[in-house]
Amino acid sequence: MTKYSVEAVTEHIRKKHPRCPDFAVAWFATEIASKNWTGATLGKAVGITMQTHLRHHHTDYDTLLLTGIDREEARRRVQPRVNAMIRSWRRQKPSKPQEAQLSKGSVDDHER
Repeated sequence: MTKYSVEAVTEHIRKKHPRCPDFAVAWFATEIASKNWTGATLGKAVGITMQTHLRHHHTDYDTLLLTGIDREEARRRVQPRVNAMIRSWRRQKPSKPQEAQLSKGSVDDHER
C-alpha cells in the first residue's frame, strides 16, 4: 500500500491541473493523503478521486441511480460533464507559435 503526502498531491495537482481552484486542490490533497492506495500511482489516485467527487457532487449521477438507471448507464451519461470539468482545470496548450514549437515533440504530461 502507498500513502501520498498532502504536499506531494498538492504539487501534482498544481502541475497537471493548474486551473483547479485552490479550495478543491486542498480538499483533493487531504482526501488522497488520508487513504492507503494499492497499485495506484499518484496520477491515478488523483484521477480516481477527482472523477468520483465530480460524478457524485456535480452531476445528476446519484439521482439517475435513484430513478432506477443502472450504474454503468448513469456513469456513461454523466461522463462528458465530468471530463469537461477536469479538462477545464488542465494546463492550456501554448498560444504563441514560438511556445508551441518549443513544446512540440514532448510527451504529453498526462501520459507520464
